[in-house]
Order: sequence, then C-alpha cells, then structure tokens
Amino acid sequence: MTRASTRTNFHSSTLLRCLADLGLEGIGESGEAFAEKLGMWVHFADAIALSAVHSAGGRALPVRPAASQDERTQLRAEFDRVQTMLVNSITKSCSLNPGRVHIRLPAPDFDLPLKPATAYPPYRRFYEAHQRDMELGLQPLRVNLRDAVAKASPGLKKLAELDATLEKILRERENRLLARVPVLLRQRFEHLYKAHQQALAGAEQDDKPARWMQAGGWLARFCGDMRTLLLAELELRLQPALGLIEAYEQHTQ
Repeated sequence: MTRASTRTNFHSSTLLRCLADLGLEGIGESGEAFAEKLGMWVHFADAIALSAVHSAGGRALPVRPAASQDERTQLRAEFDRVQTMLVNSITKSCSLNPGRVHIRLPAPDFDLPLKPATAYPPYRRFYEAHQRDMELGLQPLRVNLRDAVAKASPGLKKLAELDATLEKILRERENRLLARVPVLLRQRFEHLYKAHQQALAGAEQDDKPARWMQAGGWLARFCGDMRTLLLAELELRLQPALGLIEAYEQHTQ
C-alpha cells in the first residue's frame, strides 16, 4: 500500500529532540506542554490519513505503466533543488561570514548591560523570516508533486487528493504551533546570556561583547542553536513532499 504523505510521529522527530536538548519542549502554552500539543496535532494528522487510505477497502493501488526515468529524475531533482536552496539559506545566514544572503543575521547589541527584552526580538524576526521562506519555497513544490502524482494512477490520484485535504485541515494549526518556536527561543537566549554572566563573575573577568560571536561565545552558541532548530523544522516541513515523491517512485517503476 502506498504510504500517505503525512509527517512521521512527532515524538521521534529531530525537531522535538532539539527542543528537548535545549530545554524548550516543556514550556507551557495555555496550561499544556508545547511538545504535547504538537504530538497531539501530528497524531490527528496520522489518524485522518490512515482512515482515508483504509476506507478504500485495503485494495492495492493500481499501477500505471512505468514512468520514464526522466520523469522520476525531474521530480526528484526539483525536490532536491528546493531542499538544497533552503538548507543553504539557513546555514549561510547563521554563519559568521554569510556572504550574499537575503536573510541576514542581526548585528549583536553590544550595549551593556544587555537587555534581553530589546536584544532578542531581532533574532526572533530572523527565525520568522526563515519560516516564511520555507513556506514560500515548499508550497509550490508540494502542489507540483501532487499534480504529478495525481496523473500517475487512480489510486495515486486519491493520495494526492488526500494530501490536499490534509493540508487544508492542518495548515493553519501547523503554522500556529511552529510559530511558537521562535517565541520559546527567547528562553534559550536568556539562559545562555545568564550563564555567560555567571561564568564571568566566577572568574572575576570583565565582559567583552566583541567576543560574544567568537567560537565558543554565548551568542555564537545561540546562533548555532537557531540553525539547528531551523534545519530540524525544515526536515519536518519537507515530509509531506517527500512522501509524495516516494509514493510516485514506488508505483511508477
């Protein structure tokens, strides 16, 4: 049976593991743990997908004559192109020497004492800009993949329709939950800065903001954490498109 293009169980996802490593997965939202809400959302998506697939009576999906190698290669190449573009955008913009990028890392606020309430928002906007970039890059890719899958066979057409339905049902909820990540990241920003201050006090050293972005500096570590979370979120967002690709390749060989 063709696998439905739903995300994997969130509790085994890279994003959740990263949130747990940074101590952010249990921060409450309206009395519920953030990670638990995400887990419930994905379980709901899985339940809808499985119900829709099994409602066909468990019949094997009809297979059309094998697609040409060029067709499969073109679809996979388009997926790889979009994935590489977004990965490069994240990794380059989070580095100390990004070169020419359209989303730039905020310049550090070197005024002492640092006030997180005013120093963190530029980094939140940076993260949110990458989230918008992912949305703009992945939406047309998913639509194009659905079109190709729908033409492959009647069974795969149903899968494409299911994917479109799931997107309509879950997209707003997905965006609302993922929008919490850059909000929660403020806790990491404040934690690293506080630990930095405590280390300086223990060593009886003066703070030198010019070192914050040097290797091992607290702000450089924070930017590395942002990069890790953005890449993990991209992996999660790519799963529906990857599911469509795999379904198409499996049933057109």
